[in-house]
Amino acid sequence: MKSFRTEIENPIVERDILDLEKKINAHNNDEIDEEKFRSLRLARGVYGQRQQGVQMIRIKLPLGRFTARQLIRMADVSDEYASSNLHITTRQDIQLHYVPLDRTPELWAMLEKDNITLREACGNTVRNVTASVYAGVDPHEAFDLTPYAHEYFEYFLRNPVCQEMGRKFKVAFSSSADDQALTFIHDLGFIPRIKNGKKGFRVLLGGGIGSQPMSANEVFDFLETDRIIPFSEAVIRIFDRHGERNRRNKARLKFLIKEIGLDKFLHLVAIEENGLDKKTHPIKGAERVIKVPQYQSIEPIKVDDPAYESWKKTNLYPQKQDGYFAVGIPISVGDLSSTKAKQLAKIILDFTGDDSRFSYGQSILLRDVKEEHIPALYLALKKLQLDRIGFQRINDIVACPGTDTCNLGIASSMGLAKVLQEIIEKEYPELIQNHQIDIKISGCMNACGQHTLAQIGFQGMTVKSNGKIAPATQILLGGGVLGNGKGRFADKLLKVPSKRTPAVLRWVLDDFQNNREENEDFFDYYDRKTKDYFYQSLKHYSEVDNLTDDDFIDWGVKEKYEKAIGIGECAGVTIDLVQTLLFDASEAFQWAEEALDNNRYSDAIYHAYNARIRGAKAILTKSSAKINSHVSIIDAFDTTYPEYANEHPYSFKEDVMKMQNEKPTKSFAKEYVEHTQPLLSWIENHCHASV
Repeated sequence: MKSFRTEIENPIVERDILDLEKKINAHNNDEIDEEKFRSLRLARGVYGQRQQGVQMIRIKLPLGRFTARQLIRMADVSDEYASSNLHITTRQDIQLHYVPLDRTPELWAMLEKDNITLREACGNTVRNVTASVYAGVDPHEAFDLTPYAHEYFEYFLRNPVCQEMGRKFKVAFSSSADDQALTFIHDLGFIPRIKNGKKGFRVLLGGGIGSQPMSANEVFDFLETDRIIPFSEAVIRIFDRHGERNRRNKARLKFLIKEIGLDKFLHLVAIEENGLDKKTHPIKGAERVIKVPQYQSIEPIKVDDPAYESWKKTNLYPQKQDGYFAVGIPISVGDLSSTKAKQLAKIILDFTGDDSRFSYGQSILLRDVKEEHIPALYLALKKLQLDRIGFQRINDIVACPGTDTCNLGIASSMGLAKVLQEIIEKEYPELIQNHQIDIKISGCMNACGQHTLAQIGFQGMTVKSNGKIAPATQILLGGGVLGNGKGRFADKLLKVPSKRTPAVLRWVLDDFQNNREENEDFFDYYDRKTKDYFYQSLKHYSEVDNLTDDDFIDWGVKEKYEKAIGIGECAGVTIDLVQTLLFDASEAFQWAEEALDNNRYSDAIYHAYNARIRGAKAILTKSSAKINSHVSIIDAFDTTYPEYANEHPYSFKEDVMKMQNEKPTKSFAKEYVEHTQPLLSWIENHCHASV
């Protein structure tokens, strides 16, 4: 592979990109095995997709924020390196598909010219920090969370405490008690509050969805803004040290808290906080300043169109800034062509303050539109066919990529979403106008489409009929956001052949319209009717003894259905090869030395800690010791190799855990790093001696 010049001004970013190129070369030359290379590229936003020989690239956009210039840059990059499409995700990221692996470093360098990163968009890291799209304009917010959430993102980006944890770690900030960002399903969630004149956050811990959804626990009713980062770092350190690393399906924070108990977990966090360099991390917050838009009209524009009135009812939101509105743009299944993206960027420059957001619902919110400019903006959007009504309404359906590109996809969630959207817009327009009902679709149990949170949810599955496999949909009802950091998970009802899903949706919507009581929303209607009512009414759709040929063909395709699941990469893999672990340890030690030379003492200590843990795991891999977490590795080393403590003035556990009790001063960092090298040498010699 031919190298290229990055021309990136930031030396840290430049090194990241050149390092990715180096790793790709090493992989291509069989110097790094496939399993190790997978974890390396995932932490750099490079994710294998269903189609062989190409990659999905995930762009990390904190809070879903983007400028017109960044939108143009992403569209240009998609034209050059990918499929001329921007896919908006439920994490407020952008995904590019069909990218050749060898071109990923160059792609990354092009994005960084407009301050767009891929770093830690995938893998066992702190993922994209998400936030309410209304942050800063929400009339109900205590204060604008934007500067706090952005500083949070910056602090943990490239932070050694979260580079290779047991699993991914997700964080969300909601602007108000409405909880638009779904804090209750995140590892850490924050909702702004003011108490006694001070700014702070309600803090939630340990939530998650997937196949075993759990609601987060409220651990602080009020935590001052300058304490959210130290508390979070202590949480992440404990998760890194105690979290499961072998069984991926049990490796999330929610399972660790369930296993040891919330009180014990918080006790460990409190101890860990005492060892941090700083107990507080002040963040400068300020109310945002609206940029004056370029648009100038000679005379007021009037739009005499019923569709315009419907659009205003479902797509406009008054901001807390008088005279300004946020404008929602529903994007079908989150796919925005690069051509439309560039045209939309021009509209953003003309009409808004250039602070737009991608939503967790896979759509777009423009902000800071002057009230008098709304008619002209509507006409501009209509010209691009971006004037569809129903932002965050029932027809703004969330759907993961499913079998279109994802290795884990079982069913075509995007194909199904397009069919259901068409049905709703043609047959149920009054529901779009008058009710807040969410539909979410996932192509498998991992819930990237958040189906377990939906009032009406669908999950891709399969059914068997006469020895043949057909695509199917599991029906879920009754999930959603309750507010104040609380929510409810949808009930699983039954499984139906996928081609009957539209009929199921029609039955549910018809029954809601015909049988709901006055002023009753979908939650109240569902609870009054009960789960059994829906099961009994819908169970005839689940029969599989009369399937037709069409039932064996999934949505959006012509071929007969074939269940094909690849290796999931959404949270990395566990690497147990001795030589790979020794390589990891050596690399982490090099990072520790570099951090020490650059006076980054806390980083140096944690890199050295990781070097010790990886080295210990390498030698313990050949034993029968339990090594499914950092804690188990630390406990097992001295028991398995008591000769190490006999040959040194300190045991492995005593020395490695000094980092928990000592402040990260220059002298301690120097001592901790220096003690790491003889340990690694001892481990490497004993590993080679046992071969």
